[in-house]
Amino acid sequence: MQTSPAPARAVVAGGGIGGLTAAVALHRRGWHVTVLERAASLAPVGAGIALAPNALRALDVIGLGDEVRALAAWQGDGGLRTPAGRWLSRTDARAAASRFGGPLVLLHRATLIGLLADRLPDGALRTASPAALADRGTAGGRPATITTPGGELEADLLVAADGIDSALRPALFPGHPGPSYTGMTTWRLVTTVPGLSFAPHETWGRGALWGTQPMKDGRIYAYAAAAAPEHAHAPDAEAEHAELKRRFGAWHQPIPEILAATPAEAVLRHDVRHLDRPLPAHHRGRTALLGDAVHAMAPFLGQGGNQAIEDGVVLAHHLAPGADVGPGLAAYTADRLPRTSAVVAKSARVARLAALTSAPAVAARTALMGLAGRLGPGLALRTFDTIADWRPPARPYADRALGHPAGHAPH
Repeated sequence: MQTSPAPARAVVAGGGIGGLTAAVALHRRGWHVTVLERAASLAPVGAGIALAPNALRALDVIGLGDEVRALAAWQGDGGLRTPAGRWLSRTDARAAASRFGGPLVLLHRATLIGLLADRLPDGALRTASPAALADRGTAGGRPATITTPGGELEADLLVAADGIDSALRPALFPGHPGPSYTGMTTWRLVTTVPGLSFAPHETWGRGALWGTQPMKDGRIYAYAAAAAPEHAHAPDAEAEHAELKRRFGAWHQPIPEILAATPAEAVLRHDVRHLDRPLPAHHRGRTALLGDAVHAMAPFLGQGGNQAIEDGVVLAHHLAPGADVGPGLAAYTADRLPRTSAVVAKSARVARLAALTSAPAVAARTALMGLAGRLGPGLALRTFDTIADWRPPARPYADRALGHPAGHAPH
Protein backbone atom coordinates (compact mmCIF):
# COMPACT_ATOMS: atom_id res chain seq x y z
CA MET A 1 0.00 0.00 0.00
CA GLN A 2 1.35 3.39 -1.00
CA THR A 3 1.81 5.83 1.85
CA SER A 4 1.37 9.58 1.59
CA PRO A 5 4.55 11.65 1.83
CA ALA A 6 5.22 13.31 5.14
CA PRO A 7 4.09 16.96 5.23
CA ALA A 8 6.76 19.59 4.75
CA ARG A 9 8.10 20.64 8.14
CA ALA A 10 8.84 24.22 9.20
CA VAL A 11 10.52 25.07 12.48
CA VAL A 12 10.22 28.64 13.74
CA ALA A 13 12.78 29.75 16.32
CA GLY A 14 11.10 32.52 18.30
CA GLY A 15 7.55 32.94 19.59
CA GLY A 16 7.28 36.71 19.24
CA ILE A 17 4.90 38.57 16.96
CA GLY A 18 6.88 37.93 13.78
CA GLY A 19 7.58 34.28 14.51
CA LEU A 20 3.96 33.54 15.39
CA THR A 21 2.70 35.37 12.31
CA ALA A 22 5.02 33.31 10.12
CA ALA A 23 3.95 30.11 11.88
CA VAL A 24 0.24 30.83 11.40
CA ALA A 25 0.76 31.81 7.76
CA LEU A 26 2.83 28.69 7.02
CA HIS A 27 0.30 26.48 8.80
CA ARG A 28 -2.48 27.92 6.65
CA ARG A 29 -0.44 27.08 3.55
CA GLY A 30 -0.16 23.44 4.60
CA TRP A 31 3.17 23.27 6.42
CA HIS A 32 3.62 21.21 9.56
CA VAL A 33 4.81 23.91 11.97
CA THR A 34 6.75 23.80 15.24
CA VAL A 35 7.49 27.01 17.16
CA LEU A 36 10.39 27.01 19.61
CA GLU A 37 10.27 29.79 22.23
CA ARG A 38 13.20 30.10 24.64
CA ALA A 39 11.10 31.76 27.38
CA ALA A 40 9.13 29.63 29.82
CA SER A 41 5.86 31.14 28.58
CA LEU A 42 4.51 33.51 25.94
CA ALA A 43 3.80 36.20 28.53
CA PRO A 44 5.13 39.25 26.66
CA VAL A 45 6.58 42.42 28.07
CA GLY A 46 3.92 44.78 29.36
CA ALA A 47 3.76 47.24 26.51
CA GLY A 48 1.58 48.21 23.60
CA ILE A 49 2.10 47.92 19.89
CA ALA A 50 0.70 50.19 17.19
CA LEU A 51 -0.43 48.36 14.06
CA ALA A 52 -0.54 50.52 10.95
CA PRO A 53 -2.65 49.70 7.88
CA ASN A 54 0.23 47.83 6.24
CA ALA A 55 0.39 45.31 9.11
CA LEU A 56 -3.39 45.06 9.30
CA ARG A 57 -3.52 44.12 5.62
CA ALA A 58 -0.88 41.47 6.30
CA LEU A 59 -3.08 40.14 9.12
CA ASP A 60 -5.98 39.97 6.63
CA VAL A 61 -4.02 37.27 4.82
CA ILE A 62 -4.20 35.04 7.92
CA GLY A 63 -7.77 36.00 8.80
CA LEU A 64 -7.00 38.33 11.71
CA GLY A 65 -7.22 41.83 10.24
CA ASP A 66 -10.82 42.73 11.02
CA GLU A 67 -10.64 41.24 14.52
CA VAL A 68 -7.72 43.55 15.28
CA ARG A 69 -9.31 46.56 13.54
CA ALA A 70 -12.23 46.23 15.94
CA LEU A 71 -9.81 47.17 18.74
CA ALA A 72 -9.11 50.64 17.27
CA ALA A 73 -9.56 53.36 19.90
CA TRP A 74 -8.33 56.52 18.18
CA GLN A 75 -11.18 58.15 16.26
CA GLY A 76 -10.45 61.87 16.59
CA ASP A 77 -7.53 64.25 16.54
CA GLY A 78 -4.02 63.80 17.84
CA GLY A 79 -0.71 65.36 17.02
CA LEU A 80 2.64 66.78 18.09
CA ARG A 81 3.18 69.04 21.11
CA THR A 82 5.94 70.90 22.91
CA PRO A 83 6.81 70.06 26.54
CA ALA A 84 4.86 73.17 27.59
CA GLY A 85 1.77 71.73 25.88
CA ARG A 86 1.55 73.86 22.72
CA TRP A 87 0.25 71.93 19.73
CA LEU A 88 2.69 71.98 16.83
CA SER A 89 0.53 69.98 14.46
CA ARG A 90 -2.71 68.04 14.45
CA THR A 91 -3.33 64.69 12.84
CA ASP A 92 -6.84 63.51 12.06
CA ALA A 93 -7.44 59.76 12.43
CA ARG A 94 -9.99 59.88 9.63
CA ALA A 95 -7.54 61.61 7.29
CA ALA A 96 -4.89 59.00 8.07
CA ALA A 97 -7.34 56.14 7.50
CA SER A 98 -8.44 57.68 4.21
CA ARG A 99 -4.87 58.19 3.00
CA PHE A 100 -3.59 54.73 3.92
CA GLY A 101 -6.73 52.63 3.63
CA GLY A 102 -7.40 51.84 7.26
CA PRO A 103 -7.00 52.87 10.91
CA LEU A 104 -4.05 52.78 13.25
CA VAL A 105 -4.78 50.24 16.00
CA LEU A 106 -3.03 50.29 19.36
CA LEU A 107 -3.31 47.15 21.45
CA HIS A 108 -1.41 45.35 24.15
CA ARG A 109 1.24 42.97 22.85
CA ALA A 110 -0.29 40.24 25.01
CA THR A 111 -3.55 40.56 23.10
CA LEU A 112 -1.88 40.17 19.71
CA ILE A 113 0.33 37.30 20.91
CA GLY A 114 -2.78 35.51 22.19
CA LEU A 115 -4.71 36.00 18.95
CA LEU A 116 -1.82 34.57 16.93
CA ALA A 117 -1.07 31.66 19.26
CA ASP A 118 -4.73 30.62 19.28
CA ARG A 119 -4.50 30.01 15.53
CA LEU A 120 -1.75 27.43 15.83
CA PRO A 121 -2.58 23.73 16.00
CA ASP A 122 -2.32 21.96 19.34
CA GLY A 123 1.24 21.00 20.21
CA ALA A 124 2.84 23.36 17.70
CA LEU A 125 4.26 25.68 20.35
CA ARG A 126 7.09 24.58 22.64
CA THR A 127 8.18 26.98 25.38
CA ALA A 128 11.43 26.78 27.36
CA SER A 129 13.05 25.65 24.10
CA PRO A 130 16.10 27.72 23.15
CA ALA A 131 17.45 26.84 19.73
CA ALA A 132 20.95 26.69 18.27
CA LEU A 133 21.78 26.21 14.61
CA ALA A 134 23.51 22.95 13.78
CA ASP A 135 23.10 23.11 9.96
CA ARG A 136 21.40 25.81 7.90
CA GLY A 137 20.59 23.21 5.24
CA THR A 138 20.83 23.50 1.49
CA ALA A 139 17.99 24.26 -0.89
CA GLY A 140 17.13 21.07 -2.75
CA GLY A 141 19.52 19.14 -0.50
CA ARG A 142 20.16 18.73 3.21
CA PRO A 143 17.44 19.74 5.67
CA ALA A 144 18.17 22.45 8.20
CA THR A 145 19.03 21.10 11.63
CA ILE A 146 18.48 22.86 14.92
CA THR A 147 19.54 21.80 18.40
CA THR A 148 17.04 22.10 21.27
CA PRO A 149 17.01 20.88 24.89
CA GLY A 150 14.94 17.92 23.66
CA GLY A 151 17.42 16.96 20.94
CA GLU A 152 17.92 17.82 17.29
CA LEU A 153 15.13 18.77 14.91
CA GLU A 154 15.35 18.62 11.13
CA ALA A 155 13.31 20.99 9.01
CA ASP A 156 12.56 21.58 5.36
CA LEU A 157 12.39 25.24 6.37
CA LEU A 158 13.90 26.96 9.39
CA VAL A 159 12.71 30.45 10.34
CA ALA A 160 15.01 32.49 12.59
CA ALA A 161 12.68 34.88 14.42
CA ASP A 162 14.68 35.06 17.64
CA GLY A 163 14.98 38.82 18.02
CA ILE A 164 17.66 41.48 17.93
CA ASP A 165 20.06 39.29 19.91
CA SER A 166 19.45 36.37 17.58
CA ALA A 167 21.62 33.33 18.18
CA LEU A 168 21.01 32.18 14.62
CA ARG A 169 21.94 35.36 12.70
CA PRO A 170 25.68 35.29 13.53
CA ALA A 171 25.78 31.60 12.64
CA LEU A 172 24.37 32.44 9.20
CA PHE A 173 26.28 35.68 8.66
CA PRO A 174 29.38 35.53 10.89
CA GLY A 175 30.97 38.60 9.30
CA HIS A 176 28.10 40.95 10.06
CA PRO A 177 28.78 43.43 12.92
CA GLY A 178 25.33 43.01 14.48
CA PRO A 179 23.24 45.68 16.21
CA SER A 180 24.59 49.09 17.21
CA TYR A 181 23.37 51.65 19.75
CA THR A 182 21.37 54.57 18.34
CA GLY A 183 22.20 56.98 21.16
CA MET A 184 18.63 56.83 22.51
CA THR A 185 17.10 54.92 25.40
CA THR A 186 13.37 54.23 25.83
CA TRP A 187 10.83 53.67 28.58
CA ARG A 188 7.43 52.04 28.08
CA LEU A 189 4.46 51.51 30.34
CA VAL A 190 0.81 50.49 30.33
CA THR A 191 -1.31 51.98 33.09
CA THR A 192 -4.82 53.02 34.09
CA VAL A 193 -5.87 56.50 35.18
CA PRO A 194 -9.64 56.48 35.85
CA GLY A 195 -11.50 59.42 34.32
CA LEU A 196 -8.49 60.75 32.41
CA SER A 197 -9.40 62.24 29.04
CA PHE A 198 -6.77 63.37 26.52
CA ALA A 199 -6.04 63.59 22.82
CA PRO A 200 -3.35 61.18 21.64
CA HIS A 201 -0.07 63.00 21.31
CA GLU A 202 3.66 62.77 20.91
CA THR A 203 5.64 65.52 22.62
CA TRP A 204 9.12 66.44 21.44
CA GLY A 205 11.61 68.21 23.70
CA ARG A 206 15.35 68.69 23.86
CA GLY A 207 16.88 65.28 23.22
CA ALA A 208 13.70 63.62 24.47
CA LEU A 209 10.16 62.73 23.51
CA TRP A 210 7.02 61.36 25.17
CA GLY A 211 3.96 59.67 23.67
CA THR A 212 0.56 59.06 25.27
CA GLN A 213 -1.95 56.84 23.49
CA PRO A 214 -5.35 55.42 24.54
CA MET A 215 -6.22 51.74 24.25
CA LYS A 216 -9.74 50.52 23.61
CA ASP A 217 -9.92 48.64 26.92
CA GLY A 218 -9.47 51.92 28.82
CA ARG A 219 -5.80 51.52 29.61
CA ILE A 220 -3.13 53.98 28.50
CA TYR A 221 0.05 53.14 26.65
CA ALA A 222 2.83 55.66 27.17
CA TYR A 223 6.38 55.68 25.94
CA ALA A 224 9.36 57.98 26.30
CA ALA A 225 12.81 58.28 24.77
CA ALA A 226 15.88 60.33 25.58
CA ALA A 227 19.44 60.76 24.42
CA ALA A 228 21.60 58.91 26.95
CA PRO A 229 24.81 56.90 27.26
CA GLU A 230 24.38 53.20 26.56
CA HIS A 231 23.71 50.97 29.60
CA ALA A 232 23.03 53.98 31.86
CA HIS A 233 20.03 52.35 33.49
CA ALA A 234 18.95 53.02 37.06
CA PRO A 235 19.82 50.28 39.58
CA ASP A 236 16.23 49.25 40.36
CA ALA A 237 12.58 49.84 39.42
CA GLU A 238 12.02 52.63 41.97
CA ALA A 239 15.06 54.52 40.78
CA GLU A 240 14.05 54.06 37.14
CA HIS A 241 10.60 55.45 37.89
CA ALA A 242 12.23 58.39 39.66
CA GLU A 243 14.47 58.99 36.64
CA LEU A 244 11.43 59.07 34.36
CA LYS A 245 9.75 61.60 36.65
CA ARG A 246 12.92 63.70 36.75
CA ARG A 247 13.08 63.86 32.97
CA PHE A 248 9.38 64.26 32.15
CA GLY A 249 7.52 65.18 35.35
CA ALA A 250 7.44 68.91 34.51
CA TRP A 251 6.07 68.38 31.00
CA HIS A 252 2.44 69.18 30.17
CA GLN A 253 -0.54 67.20 31.43
CA PRO A 254 -1.46 64.37 31.33
CA ILE A 255 2.20 63.31 31.55
CA PRO A 256 2.70 64.10 35.29
CA GLU A 257 -0.66 62.54 36.12
CA ILE A 258 0.21 59.36 34.25
CA LEU A 259 3.60 59.13 35.93
CA ALA A 260 2.02 59.59 39.36
CA ALA A 261 -0.49 56.79 38.68
CA THR A 262 2.03 54.30 37.33
CA PRO A 263 3.64 51.81 39.72
CA ALA A 264 7.40 51.56 39.41
CA GLU A 265 7.30 47.90 38.38
CA ALA A 266 5.21 48.81 35.30
CA VAL A 267 8.04 50.87 33.78
CA LEU A 268 10.23 49.08 31.24
CA ARG A 269 13.49 50.51 29.95
CA HIS A 270 15.57 49.43 26.97
CA ASP A 271 18.39 51.00 25.04
CA VAL A 272 17.51 51.43 21.37
CA ARG A 273 19.73 49.38 19.07
CA HIS A 274 19.31 48.74 15.38
CA LEU A 275 20.85 46.84 12.48
CA ASP A 276 21.92 49.92 10.60
CA ARG A 277 24.03 47.84 8.21
CA PRO A 278 21.68 45.60 6.18
CA LEU A 279 22.47 41.93 5.87
CA PRO A 280 23.27 40.81 2.31
CA ALA A 281 20.21 38.53 2.27
CA HIS A 282 17.30 37.49 4.45
CA HIS A 283 18.09 33.79 4.02
CA ARG A 284 20.86 31.25 3.69
CA GLY A 285 20.40 27.62 2.75
CA ARG A 286 17.00 26.51 4.05
CA THR A 287 16.97 29.16 6.78
CA ALA A 288 15.08 32.47 6.62
CA LEU A 289 15.61 35.40 8.97
CA LEU A 290 12.63 37.45 10.08
CA GLY A 291 11.78 40.52 12.17
CA ASP A 292 14.31 42.02 14.57
CA ALA A 293 16.70 39.16 13.87
CA VAL A 294 17.29 40.60 10.39
CA HIS A 295 16.18 44.26 10.40
CA ALA A 296 15.94 45.60 13.96
CA MET A 297 15.06 49.29 13.74
CA ALA A 298 14.63 52.34 15.94
CA PRO A 299 11.00 52.57 17.13
CA PHE A 300 10.34 56.15 16.07
CA LEU A 301 8.16 55.20 13.08
CA GLY A 302 6.45 52.44 15.07
CA GLN A 303 7.26 49.90 12.36
CA GLY A 304 9.33 47.18 14.05
CA GLY A 305 6.47 44.79 14.77
CA ASN A 306 4.62 45.85 11.62
CA GLN A 307 7.55 44.86 9.41
CA ALA A 308 7.88 41.52 11.22
CA ILE A 309 4.22 40.80 10.48
CA GLU A 310 4.79 41.66 6.83
CA ASP A 311 7.80 39.30 6.81
CA GLY A 312 5.72 36.40 8.07
CA VAL A 313 2.99 36.58 5.45
CA VAL A 314 5.40 37.30 2.56
CA LEU A 315 7.59 34.36 3.56
CA ALA A 316 4.62 31.98 3.58
CA HIS A 317 3.35 33.41 0.29
CA HIS A 318 6.57 32.40 -1.47
CA LEU A 319 6.91 28.93 0.06
CA ALA A 320 4.50 26.26 -1.10
CA PRO A 321 4.89 23.06 0.96
CA GLY A 322 6.63 20.33 -0.99
CA ALA A 323 8.24 22.71 -3.47
CA ASP A 324 11.96 23.51 -3.61
CA VAL A 325 12.49 26.24 -1.01
CA GLY A 326 15.41 27.79 -2.91
CA PRO A 327 13.44 29.96 -5.36
CA GLY A 328 10.90 30.85 -2.67
CA LEU A 329 13.54 32.05 -0.23
CA ALA A 330 15.27 34.02 -2.97
CA ALA A 331 11.92 35.70 -3.76
CA TYR A 332 11.43 36.43 -0.05
CA THR A 333 14.80 38.19 0.13
CA ALA A 334 14.07 40.09 -3.09
CA ASP A 335 10.74 41.31 -1.67
CA ARG A 336 11.84 42.15 1.86
CA LEU A 337 15.48 43.31 1.77
CA PRO A 338 14.92 46.61 -0.10
CA ARG A 339 11.77 47.47 1.82
CA THR A 340 13.02 46.75 5.31
CA SER A 341 16.39 48.42 4.64
CA ALA A 342 14.54 51.59 3.62
CA VAL A 343 12.37 51.53 6.76
CA VAL A 344 15.41 50.94 9.00
CA ALA A 345 17.17 53.92 7.40
CA LYS A 346 14.12 56.16 7.70
CA SER A 347 13.63 55.18 11.34
CA ALA A 348 17.28 56.02 12.01
CA ARG A 349 16.82 59.48 10.51
CA VAL A 350 13.86 60.16 12.81
CA ALA A 351 15.94 58.90 15.76
CA ARG A 352 18.65 61.44 14.92
CA LEU A 353 16.04 64.22 14.85
CA ALA A 354 14.70 63.12 18.24
CA ALA A 355 18.21 63.07 19.70
CA LEU A 356 18.96 66.73 18.91
CA THR A 357 20.05 68.59 22.05
CA SER A 358 21.54 71.90 20.94
CA ALA A 359 19.15 74.80 21.48
CA PRO A 360 19.40 76.17 17.89
CA ALA A 361 18.84 72.75 16.34
CA VAL A 362 15.85 72.02 18.60
CA ALA A 363 14.36 75.44 17.85
CA ALA A 364 14.73 74.86 14.11
CA ARG A 365 13.14 71.42 14.41
CA THR A 366 10.22 72.83 16.41
CA ALA A 367 9.70 75.59 13.84
CA LEU A 368 9.63 73.07 11.00
CA MET A 369 7.14 70.89 12.86
CA GLY A 370 4.93 73.92 13.45
CA LEU A 371 5.14 74.91 9.78
CA ALA A 372 4.20 71.38 8.73
CA GLY A 373 1.21 71.56 11.09
CA ARG A 374 0.01 74.83 9.60
CA LEU A 375 0.20 73.36 6.11
CA GLY A 376 -2.28 70.64 7.11
CA PRO A 377 -2.23 67.01 8.26
CA GLY A 378 -1.38 65.71 4.79
CA LEU A 379 2.20 66.95 5.04
CA ALA A 380 2.84 65.14 8.33
CA LEU A 381 1.25 61.97 6.98
CA ARG A 382 3.63 61.91 4.03
CA THR A 383 6.24 60.43 6.37
CA PHE A 384 4.34 57.14 6.09
CA ASP A 385 3.85 57.16 2.33
CA THR A 386 5.28 53.92 0.83
CA ILE A 387 5.18 52.41 4.36
CA ALA A 388 1.58 52.37 5.61
CA ASP A 389 0.09 51.96 2.12
CA TRP A 390 1.89 48.63 1.44
CA ARG A 391 -0.22 45.68 0.30
CA PRO A 392 0.64 41.98 0.61
CA PRO A 393 1.39 39.89 -2.48
CA ALA A 394 -1.37 37.46 -1.45
CA ARG A 395 -5.11 37.10 -1.15
CA PRO A 396 -7.25 39.05 -0.50
CA TYR A 397 -5.01 41.67 -2.14
CA ALA A 398 -3.36 39.70 -4.94
CA ASP A 399 -3.02 36.19 -6.32
CA ARG A 400 0.18 35.97 -8.29
CA ALA A 401 -0.13 32.24 -8.73
CA LEU A 402 -3.19 32.77 -10.91
CA GLY A 403 -1.75 35.84 -12.61
CA HIS A 404 -4.31 38.20 -11.12
CA PRO A 405 -3.28 41.81 -10.53
CA ALA A 406 -3.07 43.27 -7.05
CA GLY A 407 -6.49 44.04 -5.70
CA HIS A 408 -8.02 45.88 -2.80
CA ALA A 409 -10.02 44.17 -0.10
CA PRO A 410 -12.95 46.21 1.16
CA HIS A 411 -13.12 47.11 4.87
